Amino acid sequence: MAVYTDVSDEDMSAFIAQYGIGDLVSAKGIAEGVENSNYLIRTTQDTFILTLYEKRVKREDLPFFIGLMNHLAEKGLPCPRPIEMPDGTALRDLNDRPAAVTSFLEGMWARRIRKEHCAQLGAALADLHAAGADFPMQRRNGLTLGDWRPLFEKSEARAHEVHKDMAPLIRAELDFLEANWPKDLPIGVCHADMFPDNVFFIGDRLSGVIDFYFACTDFLAYDLAICLNAWCFERDRSFNVTKARALLSNYAQHRPLTSAEIEALPILARGSAMRFLLTRLYDWLNCPPGALVRPHDPMDYFDRLRFHQGVSAASAYGFDGS
Repeated sequence: MAVYTDVSDEDMSAFIAQYGIGDLVSAKGIAEGVENSNYLIRTTQDTFILTLYEKRVKREDLPFFIGLMNHLAEKGLPCPRPIEMPDGTALRDLNDRPAAVTSFLEGMWARRIRKEHCAQLGAALADLHAAGADFPMQRRNGLTLGDWRPLFEKSEARAHEVHKDMAPLIRAELDFLEANWPKDLPIGVCHADMFPDNVFFIGDRLSGVIDFYFACTDFLAYDLAICLNAWCFERDRSFNVTKARALLSNYAQHRPLTSAEIEALPILARGSAMRFLLTRLYDWLNCPPGALVRPHDPMDYFDRLRFHQGVSAASAYGFDGS
């Protein structure tokens, strides 16, 4: 989450009034994240989240995101529910951007991740995949294998500003991934961005999953590999096999992995590290001046990628297949 677009008090009040959810009491920009502009909205009735869709979110994809959140909420997954206006629509424009209001989820994301958090995450991700199995819409992943090289080309000339070996490593890794990316793995609805700040806990209980604006149809095990990267490395960038074991084993208890998925896990982890390395590299080099946003350091995923390059089997992640 972030704030790229400033909204005046008058425009905010008029926009919220269209939803019939009470009068606006306060609106506070949320600075975390890097993709959309988000505000914590309080009205005389309740608390909500207002999102203005920016950057990589395409207008034509919004019905998929809105529909998916409604579908998953109906299935009992703890996720935001889009708020509809009296005419039954959930989307409007605000400051020349598509915008929507969703329900507010209680809880906080875990600043210090423990293996118990990873275990609950594994179960929740598997439940999400199961709940999405009968979702009728599909959306191509706009940041997958075929998109990585064009994205890299936008940053290649300046990649040395971050690390002298950044461009050579990425070029060689893209060659490898393009030659070895798996085929015919189970496909379904993926969250594709389930980072710690998108998962809420109350105490030790997982209370919500938010930010579905990269959700897509892709390999389910790729979604798991994204979580492996996002949750199982320490601040010093070392890999925590205990957290990885908790994540993978609890996922597999709720949705057993096929032998092909287990075999592909190391390359899927390399691919997910590449995806986030490239977007973070681009954002680091192109952060708009004055934006209320904190770009993520691409070196975190540079080091994750190098770790996965040395992994040959899922056993290195503490997973024995059961």
